[in-house]
Amino acid sequence: VAQVLDTYIIAVAADGALVLVDQHAAHERLTHEALRAQLLEGAVRRQPLLLPAVVDMPAGDAARLLAQADTLERLGLEIEAFGAGAVLVRAMPAALGAPDPAPLLRDLADEFAEMGEGLALAAKLDAAVARLACHGSIRAGRRLGGAEMDALLRQMETTPRAATCSHGRP
Repeated sequence: VAQVLDTYIIAVAADGALVLVDQHAAHERLTHEALRAQLLEGAVRRQPLLLPAVVDMPAGDAARLLAQADTLERLGLEIEAFGAGAVLVRAMPAALGAPDPAPLLRDLADEFAEMGEGLALAAKLDAAVARLACHGSIRAGRRLGGAEMDALLRQMETTPRAATCSHGRP
């Protein structure tokens, strides 16, 4: 029906019920499920960067990410060391489009720091997929056209767990 505050989509369900959808949360779940499906097939499809991006960060964060480079590569994120406090990004998950890699890498470093070293690979992969999905999703404040809103709602109808974002918010 409409978009409100460039954040919410208002729609009418088949039974006549009014539906309010947070566009970021909805797209985040769709992206999460797409990345998860690719991971279950073997690896997330990646898009090589035309010009590799250098992301400066504290040396500890860079080391934490580089220690997980093999895990991140399975997720379509190809990184390598670039000095003591920097990471070179050669490829990003294709499903994310072309986001700035710096905020994503900083969030992943924070996520890995919170998880600690003992966490199982499956949990690390799931947490990293959730972060990737969040960074690759439509943001609040972005005006959507009718066709974009309709496509998002149609995808939600066929996506598991589409009622919540990757973090569990409705």
